[in-house]
Amino acid sequence: MNANTDLTADLRTLLAIAREGSLAGAARRLRVNHSTVFRRLAAIEARLDARLFERRSGSYVTTAAGEDLLRTAERVEAEVEALERRLSGRDLRLTGTLRLTAPDDIAEVLLMPLLAAFRRAYPDITVELVIDNRMLSLTRREADIALRPTREPPDTLVGRRVGTLASTVYRASPQTPEAPTPEAPANLADEPWIAWDEGAGPPAVAQWLQRRIDHSAIVYRSNSLLNQASAARAGLGLAILPCFQADPDSGLHRVMDPPAELDTGLWLLTHPDLRRAARVRALLDLLYEALKAMEAELCGGSGR
Repeated sequence: MNANTDLTADLRTLLAIAREGSLAGAARRLRVNHSTVFRRLAAIEARLDARLFERRSGSYVTTAAGEDLLRTAERVEAEVEALERRLSGRDLRLTGTLRLTAPDDIAEVLLMPLLAAFRRAYPDITVELVIDNRMLSLTRREADIALRPTREPPDTLVGRRVGTLASTVYRASPQTPEAPTPEAPANLADEPWIAWDEGAGPPAVAQWLQRRIDHSAIVYRSNSLLNQASAARAGLGLAILPCFQADPDSGLHRVMDPPAELDTGLWLLTHPDLRRAARVRALLDLLYEALKAMEAELCGGSGR
């Protein structure tokens, strides 16, 4: 226990005894037992080498030294309470800055209209969007809120699962409306492929490809799903893309129904210490409700 904690406990003990007039009453106020209050008072008086209370008719009455110390204790108590109110008030006023992190595809396709709606609803809150495909540390305050596709969110965070994100294979759409609709290739290994950089991206995607194609079939790699979609649109090869991103894209065409093995969860996450902050709660709630209403698009119509 550090010195500041000891001092705070000492001051609370002295104030409780003075206000209750007895050790038993102070113990009830402090939610400790009678002997704890007795030991604390004895230790304080021994350390100060001063008698702070006198026992009169069963009550504890402050001495002159006790009165002097209690006046200081009351001033400290008032300052602490005022500080707590100010800090609490800042959270309640829905002002300040929020750092939100998301991968590039989610940020570009899903978040922009939702953040515009949040801005209209809460004009005094500034949102800083950190676009990163890595899981940033919310413990180190690299971000306040994360919107992430993941099957298992970190145990150190709290949040809600928005729904299922489905993905499937896409290729460039036909160039003209009269062109025949591309069919799924009889053998996926016969096609050129676009993939994540080695070691990047969801492990489920790498495992799915590893079971079906040769390493040599991958002709292009990128650490960005937006860029992978652009590469597929340009005709570089087949790509595994989230349905919410690729289905509305007229330059892309589904090759097959979304395989269940590629499903992942979409999670809204924050640190436990931040979940009751009003501005954090406001953004979490708005994003959750809006994304929940898009469940069909997120799961690619698979119903999962």
